[in-house]
Amino acid sequence: MQRENSEIAENRVFEKTAFGEKSPVRGIYEECRFLYCCFSNADLSGVTFRKCMFEGCDFTLAKMKNTSLQDVHFIECKLLGVQFGDCRPFLLELWFERCMMRFSTFLKLNLRNTGFRNCDMQEADFSEADLSSAVFEESDLLQAIFFHTNLEKADFRSAFNYSINPETNRIRKARFSIPAVIGLLDVWDIEIE
Repeated sequence: MQRENSEIAENRVFEKTAFGEKSPVRGIYEECRFLYCCFSNADLSGVTFRKCMFEGCDFTLAKMKNTSLQDVHFIECKLLGVQFGDCRPFLLELWFERCMMRFSTFLKLNLRNTGFRNCDMQEADFSEADLSSAVFEESDLLQAIFFHTNLEKADFRSAFNYSINPETNRIRKARFSIPAVIGLLDVWDIEIE
């Protein structure tokens, strides 16, 4: 279903707004701030967000089919089960800080240089994504899926609970720290003492 992008909102602040059937999200939002808004289960398909900031918002299970996220920052947001892989890949640029992102998927996305700071990303799926030079600062990656993922020059020095198979992912020049680096050895089921 293609949405008509006739509505344009520029330089607006939306605070404590619940978006959904009664208050749908449509059109283009440019340089807008969303403070403590609820997008839970909202259909954001075909919507464009350009240079927007979301703070303390709930996106649990929001639909992102062909959603355009260009230079978008999420701060202290709840992004449970969000299918970012459904977003429009053209000009996709994201930044996450102190977000709850469990069960979210980033399938096949170009996320080069993306920052994930202090995020809970348990069971997130990064299969076939390009995360080269991405930064996972103080982020929990318990049971996160990395499969055919480009992690070259990615920074995992302060990330924890990750398990990455060097045989099925590109990790050249990625940065790790001790003792968390043992997450690269999980695939071999060896005992380290």
